[in-house]
Amino acid sequence: MDKGPEWRAFTQEEKASRSRVGVPTSYSVHDKGLSTAIGRVDRDAFGRKLPLSTRLQMWRLRKWQIRSRVHSSIDRNLAQAMAELDRLSDKSYIPGPVKEKAAIIYRKALDKGLVRGRSIAAIAAASLYAACRTTGTPRTLREIAEASFVDKKDVARCYRLLLRELNVQMPIANPLTYVSKIAERTGISGPTQGHAIKILHEARKRRAAAGKDPMGLAAAALYIACLVQNEKKTQKDIAEAAGVTEVTVRNRYKSLRRQLGIELPD
Repeated sequence: MDKGPEWRAFTQEEKASRSRVGVPTSYSVHDKGLSTAIGRVDRDAFGRKLPLSTRLQMWRLRKWQIRSRVHSSIDRNLAQAMAELDRLSDKSYIPGPVKEKAAIIYRKALDKGLVRGRSIAAIAAASLYAACRTTGTPRTLREIAEASFVDKKDVARCYRLLLRELNVQMPIANPLTYVSKIAERTGISGPTQGHAIKILHEARKRRAAAGKDPMGLAAAALYIACLVQNEKKTQKDIAEAAGVTEVTVRNRYKSLRRQLGIELPD
């Protein structure tokens, strides 16, 4: 039994043009990519123009096909939420697998009735932040809220609701994931980044990083590494790149230097 295609192709382009498979199923599409779309080409398989009666029939079928795809309130909710997730992911440069994870979290929230009476945009942003935390993608709550049209407090409230109702276990935020991000924004060299990572490893070993904001710790470690490597970067530059205040960087810098016993050149 031959399970291959019934057509022949002699080049890769010809093979791609004759392939009849659709897009793979995706949770980030409201109908998971399983629906049928009636095209707008008014010609038959031989390229001949369709008669007027057939064109009108196709137009009516296309209209009802679009209506039937979002006939229930859940479908309309998902269509709006997945469009918002798509926009947020593009604006925040979120990878595809993380967006898929966020779509799964949103669908679970919708099944449990958590979206009812709440903003779709807020739950979508909270789902995306939860997916970033789960997968270790370095995105802060402030960055997700700025990309969204929702206030940061509302996104944080919905995020706590998702954790509580869906029993999602979040890994502890690792400051190491933010080092390269801050360094790239400020133009810090590779050897300095490596020294900052060593400082954070030592801080974790001595439990000096417990209960501290990971972004502030990463910024302070980078500032200490710049001083050791004699790289001219101010606390203000690093704080702006990390999205924290200069006071936070200064406090974390003092505590790391004291607890790790770091000797700095004059």
